[in-house]
Amino acid sequence: MAQSTTAPTTTFTPVASLAALGLYLRQIDFLVPVREQVKIVQKTVIHTPMDKLTDALVTILAGAHGIVEANTLLRSDRALQEAFGREACAEQSSIQATLNACTATNVQQLTAALTIIYRQHSRGYRHAYARQYQLLDVDLSGMPCGSKAALATKGYFANQRNRRGRQLGRVLASRYGEIVTDQLFAGTVGLTKALIPLVNAAEQVLELDEAKRQRTILRIDSGGGSALASELIWHAVAGVDADLSGDLEAALWHTVRKLLGRWCGVLLRKVNFFHIWYPLSVCGSTMYRFSRALVAPT
Repeated sequence: MAQSTTAPTTTFTPVASLAALGLYLRQIDFLVPVREQVKIVQKTVIHTPMDKLTDALVTILAGAHGIVEANTLLRSDRALQEAFGREACAEQSSIQATLNACTATNVQQLTAALTIIYRQHSRGYRHAYARQYQLLDVDLSGMPCGSKAALATKGYFANQRNRRGRQLGRVLASRYGEIVTDQLFAGTVGLTKALIPLVNAAEQVLELDEAKRQRTILRIDSGGGSALASELIWHAVAGVDADLSGDLEAALWHTVRKLLGRWCGVLLRKVNFFHIWYPLSVCGSTMYRFSRALVAPT
């Protein structure tokens, strides 16, 4: 019988591309902000809390739908563990216990660490505002879940009546396909209520000063139209691309007239396949002129 020529120390993985990613992330020390900032108060027996957070991350990247799959997707894959710098993988119940031990302070620490990581490695944060507008998309996605989960309530979930779940709000830097920030809301929360905190968080992550805000376009659907009259939104962005009803548009213009003394920008309204630009210019101290011009389809 022919003998195997494979070295006994050689390991294999069915997710070689993920293992290559792990090697690169170790090389650049990608998770150092998490290691330095997130301090979970938990006794260490074999694996530290940071080790188990790493295991949870790799399990998610491997395509798991729940932490319980860590035993089959990661714990049995020695090569993948080594690629991410782990000599062994914690058992799934131990990983879950660490996640359960996290407090609101730990969540804030993780949010701060992720903000540092985004600023270090994203293209959205380094966007050239002088060259082109920054385009941010804001929307909610329904996430059905068990009735005992935090924030789980009855709400709207596509094609699933009488389900309980949560709403995942995200702000995307659309030119780069990046998630700037995301937040979890109760299942009954709509974009009208979620829009302000999401834009607030995105402004903080991107460090939008006045000059950058005037080169930023916020794009939403009609679900958030009634929130556009908020002073916070008009302070945060230079333009809005949305589908508005006549009443909402009238209220919006009234707010613009009140707030225009603070800044001058561009308001966008999507109509079919055209963008209608509303250049806003100040005439004197109290009077304003509004003009409309059709531009080519985008």
